[in-house]
Amino acid sequence: MAGIYIHIPFCLQACHYCDFHFSTNLTNTSQLVAELCRELVLRKSYLPHNTPIESLYFGGGTPSILPTEEIRKIYQTVRENYDCQLKEVTLEANPDDLEEEKLEAYLKLGINRLSIGIQSFNDEVLRFYNRSHHAVQSFAALEKARSAGFKTLTMDLIYGYPHADHSIWQQDLAKTLELAPDHISAYCLTIEPNTALGIWQKKGKFDAASEDFQAEQFEILQQTLAPVGYIQYEISNFAKNNAFSLHNSNYWKGVPYLGIGPAAHSFDGQNRGHNVANNARYIKMLQNKQLPFQESKLSREDRINEYLLTSLRTIWGTKTGFLKEHYDWDILTEKKKILNDFQAQGLIHLDGETITLTDRGKLLADYLASALFI
Repeated sequence: MAGIYIHIPFCLQACHYCDFHFSTNLTNTSQLVAELCRELVLRKSYLPHNTPIESLYFGGGTPSILPTEEIRKIYQTVRENYDCQLKEVTLEANPDDLEEEKLEAYLKLGINRLSIGIQSFNDEVLRFYNRSHHAVQSFAALEKARSAGFKTLTMDLIYGYPHADHSIWQQDLAKTLELAPDHISAYCLTIEPNTALGIWQKKGKFDAASEDFQAEQFEILQQTLAPVGYIQYEISNFAKNNAFSLHNSNYWKGVPYLGIGPAAHSFDGQNRGHNVANNARYIKMLQNKQLPFQESKLSREDRINEYLLTSLRTIWGTKTGFLKEHYDWDILTEKKKILNDFQAQGLIHLDGETITLTDRGKLLADYLASALFI
């Protein structure tokens, strides 16, 4: 099985924290959609032969900014060119885009999961992030989506907003639980150099929250969600009622996927690659019948380290038998001292042939994985 990711590189306005590839120039959306469809046709052979597609993900950017007809064109192109055995079709959306007519159209297309960018229920925070919606629209969006018939909804939240205490984050979580989504994705506010926040920080106009403050908010997140039935199946992702994201879970499990659109990444099961991160160049290359894709060959060491980095983040953990079978690498022997130290410090569980992180270990996930790298 495999997945397809469609990158829609358009936004109404630029969020101050965002480092993804996007454009606020909406004049060529139809032209770019036409080239997305062309790329889907040209890259049919990228995934292993006759691999069924079980997940389709419209990400961005802001896919919900497009007219429904453009989403339909892309979806139809996927269906016409791939062996679709779709179990999950996700579309990322902003709360202010979700009107009843659009929601009904999404359902008719076959979209069965919405990922809604709430980020916060505090209007002051939303203005600081330069989000295009207000808190009242977030509540309305969830109600509209449920009334339309969506069964699986995920809310995106951001923690780590610098404040004197944790009251804003606690209020955000309380309001989230009122709405009771099936799935919650919570990400720490990260200051990237080329974003507005990064530039302000460099000029001394903004001070990010301390690592300790962010860690405390992560612990509040865990302590708030676990008692009400949310399973932390990946460090930033929580779900109840078996509403784990199939598409994202497959990323962490090393399942192949095809990325379509400017800046989209792909993985064929052996090697990775990425598309050019420029809308105009992407369009021109495809019009000239050139693929906008550059492959990166992965060494054995790269594959082992990637597996460690992704698998450790999940509830399923790192399988020592998988490493031995596929890469002839015995982590239990090669990293025995480090594993024993981490276990003694209460950072990992070592259960038979599976290594998982403790709640405390999840705060240090990247460090722990890198310490185990080959």
